[in-house]
This record gives sequence, structure tokens and C-alpha cells, in this order.
Amino acid sequence: MKKLASIFKNKEIVGRIFFTVMILFVIRIGAAITVPGVSIKSELADAMNSGNAISMMNLLGGGALSNFSIFALGVSPYITSQIIVQLLSKDVLPALTELSKQGQYGRKKIEMATRYLTLLLGAVQAYGIITMMENSQYISLTLSTSGAEAFWTYLYIITILLAGSMLTMWLGDQITEKGLGNGISVIIFAGCVRSLPIQISTAWTKWVAAGIAIGNDTAIIRGTFQFVLYVVALLAIITGVVFFEISKRKIPVQHAGKSGQSSSMARASFLPLKVNSAGVIPVIFASSILMAPSVIASFISSDAAQAEWLKIFSYSEMYTMPWFNGETWKMPWGLLIYLFLIIAFTFFYSQMQIDPATLAENFQKNGSYIPGIHPGKETERYVSKVLNRVTFIGAMALAVISALPVALTLSGVFGSDSSLAIGGTGMIIIVGVAIELNNQIDGLLAGKSFEEVQGGM
Repeated sequence: MKKLASIFKNKEIVGRIFFTVMILFVIRIGAAITVPGVSIKSELADAMNSGNAISMMNLLGGGALSNFSIFALGVSPYITSQIIVQLLSKDVLPALTELSKQGQYGRKKIEMATRYLTLLLGAVQAYGIITMMENSQYISLTLSTSGAEAFWTYLYIITILLAGSMLTMWLGDQITEKGLGNGISVIIFAGCVRSLPIQISTAWTKWVAAGIAIGNDTAIIRGTFQFVLYVVALLAIITGVVFFEISKRKIPVQHAGKSGQSSSMARASFLPLKVNSAGVIPVIFASSILMAPSVIASFISSDAAQAEWLKIFSYSEMYTMPWFNGETWKMPWGLLIYLFLIIAFTFFYSQMQIDPATLAENFQKNGSYIPGIHPGKETERYVSKVLNRVTFIGAMALAVISALPVALTLSGVFGSDSSLAIGGTGMIIIVGVAIELNNQIDGLLAGKSFEEVQGGM
């Protein structure tokens, strides 16, 4: 309560919060405006509740894809471009590697390259989404798609989607500069938070309100128990994700020439390795790869897009395979591939985020060392070993949290309404961004307190 009062007394924080809310309000307005020339079919709403790759794209787009709005692409092309540029900067393209070492100037150049790549990937992704959703009977184009006019129709819609994506990026930059938190993360966060009240309301309507409507005491008691259990499970998952997000392994670090430092300073000097240093990026990568076969098939024809073998790459479906004596058996191949990709990308991205070789080199340059570990190669091997162990725990936790809603849907716990599946990627995003926002507010409050102390001296 004291912290809340301090926040409202701080004009800078209140101004940043108001600015962020206004930007998010603009984005929600844009997310409600369907692209001109496109008609939405009822099948799209069913696809959004099925827990497949389409619903993941809708999540990352802040819910804008469910209306096929002008902001349907969201920040997805920018995130993909950013990851690609980061990968190429790791000694793959010498020019980008050199720019990454040139401080502020290099960062500006890399950011410009990222935005150009965003335009290219955005155009390809926009065309892919239009074709896939049209062939899957999720949308229909009301403009002419016959003959030479088809080219201009698709170009028109792609241009609108690209403009919406670039505007979303710009609004995100404004949040980063004048609001609270990282703008791109906050936009995704807002889309995830938006779905929570709807989810809880749906659970209440299905289990409690339905029983009250028919006046059946048994149904009311059973529905109330289900709803309470649902809310408790949701809170338990949130608690688990919070613990998972803030957990870290602290490696003690000492600095040459500071042997006379106090014990409190020595304790404060450590290298923190987060259990989930890769964040939600592995889930985004895994979802994109699983969606690629469907997108490619949709380019070929509508029949190819509906092919039975594509269910292998759908983590929300059981794939039926032949067995002996004409019988069949089912296997969640899509879910297994999804989990494998998440674990693999978690290890890969963690190594990219915390490069043990670069870390060991910087330690040597700064005169820092890990007690009992020789500088150089031995430090690199030690950090790499600890990072792999920590990442293994993080990868398993990330896989469980991401797979939970899919597993619950496949098990039929929530019946045919898979929109009630709890947990998953959205929760990781919500918790991660909430912790980031809290840390920024704490920093602003600490800065204000310091200025007050300085002013009183």
C-alpha cells in the first residue's frame, strides 16, 4: 500500500503509466478494425480456441489476428527479424559482427538492418497468412481475385498489414521511450492479459451459471467445485511461473585489487544465471517451425492445406496411425515435436544470450575471476557446465508450462471447449513483463528518493 501511494505521488511514473495505457488503447482500437476487403468466417473463432499455431500467432499479435485486423501481423515479423540478426551477428556475417562491437553507432546500424528485414519478412508472412487462412476457409476476400486484379488485391491487403505492423512497432518504441517497460513486450503482455478475464468468465458461465439456469442443485454444487478448482489451479500455475522466472544460480565473482573489500561487498559480487535465460523465444521459434509446413502447403492448394499428414505437425491433435488387424492407434506427434524443439532452442538461445567464451574473455580484461577457477579456458568450461545444468532445469520447466494447456485439451478435461485450458506461454509472458515493469518502477522510485536526499543536503 505504501508503494502504491509512492507511485501516485511520483508525477513521472503516473505520466508514464498514463502514456502506456493510451498507446495500448490505440492498439486495441486498431485490433478491432478488420482489413478492408476481407470477410471473417465463423471457423476463425474456432481455430483461435483450438490451441494451435494460429492461436499462438494471435497471442503474439495481441489478439488482433482473431479479427484479421489492420494490426493482425503484430510485432511477430520484428521479433523474427531481431532473432535472425542476433544469430547472424554471432560470427556468421563479419560485417554484422563488427557492427555489434562498435557501441551506439553499431547498434543503430543493426537496428536499421533489423527494420529493413522486418519489411521483407512481414510481406512474406502477410501473404502466407492471407493464403493459408483463405485456403483453410477462415476468411474470404470480397475484392476481385480473378485475373490480373488478383495481384493488386493481394498487394493492397499486404500493404495494409505491413503498415499496421510498422505502426505497431513505432507505438512500441514510443512506450519504451516515454512509457513503462519494453514496448514490444508490453504490447504482447496486454494481449495476454486481455484473454484472462474472458477465460475466467467462460469457466463461470459453463460450470456455475449453467447449473443455476437449469435449477439443478447437484449441477450447481459440482459446477462450483469445478470453478473453484479451476481458479486454484490457475493461481498455482501463476505461482509456479513466478518462481521459475525469478530463480537464478549465483556464481561468486571476485575482482583483482579489491581484497580489502567488506564481507557484504564480497557477497554482493556474483554472476547471476537465470534458470530461464532464453525467455519465451524458444516457444515462438518452435511454434513458427511447426506452422511452416501448413503455410507451405497452403501456397500449393487448398487440398494440400487440408492434407491428413499435416496433423503430424499440429500439437493440438492426435495423429491416427494404422496398427495390426486393421486397427489404429493415436500418438501426439505434434506435441512431442513441439517439446523437442522448445528444449533444443532453450539450450541454443541460452548459449547465445550468455556466451561463456566472451564472458571468460571479459573477466580476464576486467581482472575478475571465479574463486577456485583459473581465468581463461577453465573459466569458460566452468560457466558453460553450470549454464547447461541450469538451462536443463529451465528447458524442462518451459516445456511443461508450454505443453500444459495442450495436454489438458488433448485429455478432454475441459470438454470440447479448449479455450479453458490453463497455463502456457501467455502466463510466462505475463509474469516476465510484470516483473520487468515492477523492477522499472522500483528503479524510478529509488531515483526519486535519491534526488530528494541530495536536495535535502
